[in-house]
Amino acid sequence: MSRFRIATILASLSCALFFAFGQPARADELQDINKLYKQGQNDKALERLESYLTSRPKDAQGPKIAQGRFLKGLILAEQGKNAEAIQIFTRLTEEYPELPEPYNNLAVLYASQGQYEKSRQALEMAISTHPSYATAHENLGDIYAKMASQAYDKALQLDKGNVTAQTKLALVKELFSASGKVNRAPAKPEAPKVAPAPIVTPAPAPAKPETAKPAPVVPEAKPAPAPAEIKADAEAAVLKTLNGWAKAWSGKNVSGYLGYYAKDFKVPGGENRAAWEKNRKERIGKPKSIHVAIESPRVTFSDASHASITFKQAYKSDALSTSTQKTVVLANVGDRWLIQQERIGR
Repeated sequence: MSRFRIATILASLSCALFFAFGQPARADELQDINKLYKQGQNDKALERLESYLTSRPKDAQGPKIAQGRFLKGLILAEQGKNAEAIQIFTRLTEEYPELPEPYNNLAVLYASQGQYEKSRQALEMAISTHPSYATAHENLGDIYAKMASQAYDKALQLDKGNVTAQTKLALVKELFSASGKVNRAPAKPEAPKVAPAPIVTPAPAPAKPETAKPAPVVPEAKPAPAPAEIKADAEAAVLKTLNGWAKAWSGKNVSGYLGYYAKDFKVPGGENRAAWEKNRKERIGKPKSIHVAIESPRVTFSDASHASITFKQAYKSDALSTSTQKTVVLANVGDRWLIQQERIGR
């Protein structure tokens, strides 16, 4: 079962939908803009796309311009401007209710914000317009799994000893744990292991009182750290990495920011690593000021060296202010936790 990921879904639809409305006028221009988008040059693509759209006021409601509007929605979503992207896809569903793709993209964006009921409704509309649209069916399954997970979590909050709910929640989370996204919950909580007490051998009795030597002092053995302590230390180290990453971003320290990414970091959309780093340098360097805040972080471990953090990312610059639900997957490399993957949503 695939995970409901906005970046992957939007990238897979960008080519398929490019011709969904019929052959456009000036197709070469749109193709060039689409290439820029696929290369991760979103700012350049958006600038050319705005010029393309504004130069055709008479075609604003026609299928020729709809391709450009759809592409604009993809770029805005990629930039984390979800509210603007939602507005575009909503208008497309109103003007082209027979097309399933705008509904699907709305569902992806709603899911990234945790609005699973709205996401479900949008996916059902996509399926009603195109019953054989496999992507929407798969995404709908993921949404139902997410909603089930929330329900089981609530049940456990009300009754922590509910073993049945624990087992069901573990099964649901296992479906999303392939990339370390969610840590599988055990059916029964394990009691922490207690380190055995040190064995102290008593000193032998002296042969004569007057020549007796003092009993050797046996150093007190320190107990091994309990699993809970180890987990707390690892969680603190992971959160320290995330906060350092946000601090470097806020300080526009590009080299420090990029230093938090592992060599095997999965670049969004399959982009070349060098091109991605260049794009990040440009986007971080462009605003006069940046502030990135981490809110409500939740850490889960898939094993001792892999963790994921789900949190709310509040980004603010002199030109833009956004709030996005985000998940970052990290790996312990040497003595550091480094980012292996980023995705919008949980």
